[in-house]
Amino acid sequence: MILPGHSGGAIPETKPVHLRVRPVVLSLLLALLTLIVFWPVTRCGFINYDDPDYFTSNPHVSSGLTSANVVWAFTSGHASNWHPLTWLSLMLDAELSGPSAAGPHFTNLLFHAANAALLFLLFWKLTATIWRSAFVAALFALHPLHIESVAWIAERKDVLSTFFALLTLLCYARYVKENHRRSLGFALCFFTLGLMSKPMLVTLPFVMLLLDWWPLQRTSNFQHLFMEKTPFFLLSLVSCVITLVVQQKSGAVAALVKFPMSGRIENTFVSYARYLGKTFWPDPLAIPYPHPGHWPLPLVVYSVALIIGLSAISVLFARKFPFVFTGWFWFVGTLIPVIGLVQVGDAAMADRYTYFPLIGIFIVFVWGMKEMCVSWRLPKPAAVFFAIIILSLAAVQTRSQLAYWQNSGTLFRHTLAVTSNNYVAWNDLGTHLSSQGQVPEAMDCFQKSLQIHPDNADTLYNMGNALVRMGKIDEAITNYRRALEIDPSHADALANLGLALSAKMQFDEAVPCFEQALKLDPDSAAAHNNLATALFTEHRFADAAQHYREAIRLAPGNPQIYANLGDTMVRLGQPAEAVQNYELALRLNPDDAKTKAKLQALGVQVPD
Repeated sequence: MILPGHSGGAIPETKPVHLRVRPVVLSLLLALLTLIVFWPVTRCGFINYDDPDYFTSNPHVSSGLTSANVVWAFTSGHASNWHPLTWLSLMLDAELSGPSAAGPHFTNLLFHAANAALLFLLFWKLTATIWRSAFVAALFALHPLHIESVAWIAERKDVLSTFFALLTLLCYARYVKENHRRSLGFALCFFTLGLMSKPMLVTLPFVMLLLDWWPLQRTSNFQHLFMEKTPFFLLSLVSCVITLVVQQKSGAVAALVKFPMSGRIENTFVSYARYLGKTFWPDPLAIPYPHPGHWPLPLVVYSVALIIGLSAISVLFARKFPFVFTGWFWFVGTLIPVIGLVQVGDAAMADRYTYFPLIGIFIVFVWGMKEMCVSWRLPKPAAVFFAIIILSLAAVQTRSQLAYWQNSGTLFRHTLAVTSNNYVAWNDLGTHLSSQGQVPEAMDCFQKSLQIHPDNADTLYNMGNALVRMGKIDEAITNYRRALEIDPSHADALANLGLALSAKMQFDEAVPCFEQALKLDPDSAAAHNNLATALFTEHRFADAAQHYREAIRLAPGNPQIYANLGDTMVRLGQPAEAVQNYELALRLNPDDAKTKAKLQALGVQVPD
């Protein structure tokens, strides 16, 4: 929405000579401050909520930047999104730092620091103000609501897409300020890269129109402004179509039966109000926030009145305080793709969704403070003192919240302490405890999750895994089957059901389970390996060899698969290839006595 020309006053284009170097210095100081405050994130581990999909259990990412993986990044809708640049950046992390969490965490932090510096440079370019631009960037850098985007490896897409969004706006600012038409082409290129990092940026062309209103004051010809951005709107449309297709195919878009439209509209207004509340009082923070289905009527009425009222105020005062119009509708508009009208997943809201939108609120707050200081004739030292206090409180709260991101246990225990009816958190805490060998405690968590949501296939699947660890195979099979009744496309449940049936020597039932799992998830190295083992047991050695080779392609660092393929080659009468695979297994695991014995049986001298 663009209004006719306002009387906000021209922004000076000239700057004193002694300030020319200060923006660069300030941008570097902002980046350094961001690194210092967020540094503990580099010591955090992976969490079991989406990180397996994005890194730890994703063979395309963990095997690094290969030509096959690059093709996969551009053609896959894995994790219910098409964001090839996010995949490529994570592959590069795996290439450079291996399976450690420290590398991806450090990369996220570098992008966040760079974004703080770019945001400052953007508003300095747009407004020719040093300290207000720096204050906006510092609030962005230190605000606790941004922890989720920085500390969660799976949210690389947030920091990466915002990096390209800010470069897009910087190029656009140069195009307008300096009439540098080539910069508009660069802006389009960066916008494309941003959409390939996270499709939430589809609203960025509207942000450009808001900047035309304030601070650029380009309000004389709306039709020209809109036509100028036609390529950006077309790219947004293409991205929307791709995203909806991918999410519907993956089943990520919740059906109206589960979340009726009335509940979605309620949650839209309540979420806007909650985001505002957490902006000014960011405690408690959690992941995820459960969706109640319907909110209490008084809260809905309050939220609707608040959001509509603030929107009306922004329009009414658009001429007198143009920064309010731009900042407020930046916040409201950029949240629209994730506000819940198209419900993806089960969460009511998420801190990470505010990463780019909160810039709008920071604009209103900082420029509003300046207007108040002028109106109330407050001395400049008082304003500086107030700003320092705010930033210090934000930094302290961010440091405090970062402590919860050490691992899945600390994160989900905190979430359960500050939310209720959170079956996802109980499930993920149980998965963490089970992986740590605390199986009875994990079973208690799974039971609590099922009490809240009895038909959650993921919880039933994870409970089945815990039962396998306890040696209760029959009970595990029952849980896997229940999970598959709820979600027949649960590839992991199919694969582990096959594994449990194999443990009971029921290979005739196990093989179809593995085969169906691979139809749903062809990239599961474990499913290929386990199917091959079942086929081996049934003396189908040629078929087994085929699946062992596919498992090795997907997980080339697993010595057991090489050893299994070696055993298969022996049965197929191909000792030379068997020796080759045994030797590869020994390179990966030099202490494997069984493989050494098999090589010696084939006449190969193995050093002790």
